[in-house]
Amino acid sequence: MWGSCQWTRNMHEILTLQLGQKSNYLATHFWNTQESYFTYSTEQESLVDHDIHFRPGIGADGTETFTPRTLIYDLKGGFGSLRKINALYEIDEPVTTDGLWNGPAVVQRQESIQQIPYQRSLEEGLEPPPLTSESVRYWSDFNRIYFHPRSIVQLNEYELNSSLMPFENWGAGEELFSSLDKEHDLLDRDLRPFAEEADQMQAIQIMSGIDDAWGGFAARYMDRIRDEYGKTTVWFWGLEDNIKGIPRKCKEKRFLKVSNAAKSVSEIIPQASLFIPTTLPSSPLPGYVHLDLNSQWQIAGLYSAALESMTLPSRLKPRNGIRQTLDQIAATLNANGNQIIAKLRMTVKQNSHGSVSGNDHSRSNVNSQDTDPRVSSRLTAMRGLGIGEENNEVAKFDMEFFPTEVLDQTRSRRTSSKIHVFGQAENYRGDEDDMEEVDRNDEGQERARRVAASLPLLSRTHIPLPFPLLDSFPRIFTQSEQSAPLSIMTSLSTDTGVASRVKSLQQIVNRAIGMDEREALSNSLGEIAEAYQEGWNSDSDEDDD
Repeated sequence: MWGSCQWTRNMHEILTLQLGQKSNYLATHFWNTQESYFTYSTEQESLVDHDIHFRPGIGADGTETFTPRTLIYDLKGGFGSLRKINALYEIDEPVTTDGLWNGPAVVQRQESIQQIPYQRSLEEGLEPPPLTSESVRYWSDFNRIYFHPRSIVQLNEYELNSSLMPFENWGAGEELFSSLDKEHDLLDRDLRPFAEEADQMQAIQIMSGIDDAWGGFAARYMDRIRDEYGKTTVWFWGLEDNIKGIPRKCKEKRFLKVSNAAKSVSEIIPQASLFIPTTLPSSPLPGYVHLDLNSQWQIAGLYSAALESMTLPSRLKPRNGIRQTLDQIAATLNANGNQIIAKLRMTVKQNSHGSVSGNDHSRSNVNSQDTDPRVSSRLTAMRGLGIGEENNEVAKFDMEFFPTEVLDQTRSRRTSSKIHVFGQAENYRGDEDDMEEVDRNDEGQERARRVAASLPLLSRTHIPLPFPLLDSFPRIFTQSEQSAPLSIMTSLSTDTGVASRVKSLQQIVNRAIGMDEREALSNSLGEIAEAYQEGWNSDSDEDDD
């Protein structure tokens, strides 16, 4: 049992759904980071409320357990060496021979995937050897925590990386979910037990690929979630491969990826509270980032630093006065009521030598008190892009994870259009000196004033808890001390640039999708794009289709 795991009321739990390989690589980094926040001394208390993402339980031997509130879906072979029944819940049970079959049983066992030395060292309580891109074969190879058996959901209808039945067409995912749901009622079997044990569910966060069959699977799952939990906040992290990584000669695959993404955007946006498409930046990465583009472990590590940092306010303890629920963060971005596609950005603080700066403390801890004086939250007014005093400007970031690459035929004729920001939520974690104090305005009145004046909304949060670099995390950042935690700045924003992406998807639909679904899909994307032009008229608006 971990320390500081007391059960509390009014916890505002967040349930997580992980759909497919890309999401499971990302989520594994996320859960490893959450586990690192646990403290074991009564004199030290973490800023993080562990009950938001973890659930208490009882193991097979009667001991208390604490496992993630998550559902992990993957294809046959996608779990690597991870077992559904782990050491927390494993118990010897008598084998029953009763059943419909009266003849002798013939047991055929698939050869199990062996653990890598890193995993064996963790189980034996030894110092694990360093991980490399070559040694990480599956997301379970760098996983550091136990999951409840109910969290593990293997889909045996498809096999990972199969060349005979690849799980890459959007319709295949849609069909798979529908058939499984008809047979098993997936929401009732899988999600409802986690939802019903929550005291006051804050939100559901979904991580899924959207440019392959998982997009179709996720879209139909979203339908069921909305049928049952219509008022629940749902954040959707939509993971895409960068189209630049697919050779130009593979035109069919490139079109399939983009058309899958178009269908996902069209089907998922109406159901989500916030939708964050995530891919590798199209612009060159900053010099302090060194990434193996063939390693999902490394790519997901970069994503996780941004995702985990941006959502950190949603899992802080409320007594610090800084917790922001996912619904509150989304409200900052959705200025006009229908702007839910957000851009994720990140900067890692550098020192004068051009490497990222580590903090001299591995974790910020607080004594039990009503308010930690080191923690501050700021909601400030902005004067728009490039105007006004420095502290009132929208912050600039080194990396943007929003997909901007499109197929050659759909590139806009005009790329210099001025971008108007509707809303931006910024989070600064690490050094206490990153931001100056500013006054908190009356949120309701300030929001109404800024919306009426067509000015952006801005939320700024500062948390003295740096991003920990674990031995499971790839060494993708240039830094003076490899294990020193990092100061990271992240943001989510909604702006008129979103319309360009959606319009490019619409153009691809008009060329690549069959007649039977082209019109409805094209119209849906057109309506979504309009939400990022409403209330912002400029001489530099983009060309009409």
